[in-house]
Amino acid sequence: MNTGITAINEEVQKAGAFIRPLFAEMGRVVIGQNYLLERLVIGMLTNGHVLLEGVPGLAKTLSVKTLAACLSV
Repeated sequence: MNTGITAINEEVQKAGAFIRPLFAEMGRVVIGQNYLLERLVIGMLTNGHVLLEGVPGLAKTLSVKTLAACLSV
């Protein structure tokens, strides 16, 4: 039983290895919006939608452009 769980954990770690470098790269451009960046990546990974609301100047457009640039899309 434990070997199956260990194998699954290793597979998940390998599949998600790009997440930390992605957050690090995005964090260099978009400062102080970690929650927003996290939700953008979750929306992307789940193939869902994200509605960005807020007053002007909160880096909404910059965040999306940065995510696209980091993913080379």
